[in-house]
Amino acid sequence: MQYISTRGHPDRKRFCQILLEGLAPDGGLYLPESYPRVAAATLASWRELPYHELAFEILSLYIDDIPADDLRAICRKTYTAQVFGTPEIVPLKQLEDGVLLQALSNGPTLAFKDMAMQLLGNLFEYELARRGEELNILGATSGDTGSAAEYAMRGKRGVRVFMTSPKGRMSPFQQAQMFSLQDANIHNIAIEGVFDDCQDIVKAVSSDLEFKRKYRIGTVNSINWARLMAQVVYYFAGYFQATSSNAQQVSFAVPSGNFGNICAGHVARMMGLPIGRLVLATNENDVLDEFFRTGVYRVRGSQDTYETSSPSMDISKASNFERFVFDLLGRDGAKLRYLFAQELVAKGAFDLSADIARAREQFGFVSGKSTHADRLATIRDTWERFGTMIDTHTADGLKVGRERQLPGETMIVLETALPIKFAGTIVEALGREPDRPAKFAGIEALPKRVTELPADAGRVKDFIAAHCA
Repeated sequence: MQYISTRGHPDRKRFCQILLEGLAPDGGLYLPESYPRVAAATLASWRELPYHELAFEILSLYIDDIPADDLRAICRKTYTAQVFGTPEIVPLKQLEDGVLLQALSNGPTLAFKDMAMQLLGNLFEYELARRGEELNILGATSGDTGSAAEYAMRGKRGVRVFMTSPKGRMSPFQQAQMFSLQDANIHNIAIEGVFDDCQDIVKAVSSDLEFKRKYRIGTVNSINWARLMAQVVYYFAGYFQATSSNAQQVSFAVPSGNFGNICAGHVARMMGLPIGRLVLATNENDVLDEFFRTGVYRVRGSQDTYETSSPSMDISKASNFERFVFDLLGRDGAKLRYLFAQELVAKGAFDLSADIARAREQFGFVSGKSTHADRLATIRDTWERFGTMIDTHTADGLKVGRERQLPGETMIVLETALPIKFAGTIVEALGREPDRPAKFAGIEALPKRVTELPADAGRVKDFIAAHCA
């Protein structure tokens, strides 16, 4: 399996090369040269597999430079009931006829990011030990990526984590999960800005090839293909639980800010999983909804990025979106490079309205938007009718999924986090505190370890260099 850059760089690389790299040398994102297609017979043979075996089967289609026995052992070590709470790992719960909720938030940090990050931590440790090298991970988080990465990398040999986050823009629980960690290999950096500023810093540092090589910079954001690849697995697992044969189709409703979670669904669909539609849900920061309605991708600056009650989606530049646009353009790297490196930089937008019908018809995308009032109403309704408490982002997905659902369509809504991470809004909606796992009792009162910096890539590079001496 060879990997290519979305922006047309001529190099072809193997999986373990791109695992530790992040961005391609030309600033593009890595994708497989082609998506492996899963035959109907193979799909049927996977139906009863335990999650760790399903993960091995899917990942082995993309990873051929780790011995099969080693990869199988990594999957078995990662996906256990002890870590994820249930033997199914990602169990489904039916809310009403045709609407199911897929639990993705039973991992160590109570968010769906654990599904990929726990695997990534084990892959990093394995590959670094094999090479006898170290890695400095630079990441950006709007809430859940940071804690999931830090908990996955705690104590990992040869790994340091430098995680940027927008100062004051995460929930108190999310901040406490990250900033209370005292591990020597974990460094939290609160950036004076919004998530997009953090993401821009990660891209700027990753694009400085001399610095990147000198300090062995890698990424855990969903610009890292390995993370997105791991997320593909739970689409297959959800499909198998919701159906009894491969003749059936399902659709998925996915809360989306950075386009990573739903991009994994796009990959699963391209592999041949019988997905009817991919329903993208945004909050008030509706850049992606605007694109799928109009064909115009218009990024917004910090001043136009709203602070909402589903803060992990307060994003106005969706970095993973480039992977989908690459496929939408027929994998034309030169055209994509022009759109993202020139048109978007010069004008802050590009127009693919001539192609948007194909995004719906060929690739199955539809979209919608949810507001704070929608969130409260959906949380309240789900609690009152089904006795199920959901977080604010899941509420966005459920609201838009129901809105876009067709007669007779099975809609699986991807849960993104447990409600405790957004307790303030849950209290506003329900008048009661959400349940809190015992291990997180009093976490907000723990001592914090965090450094505040301006939105300046140079200052972040100085910080990394000072802590790698």
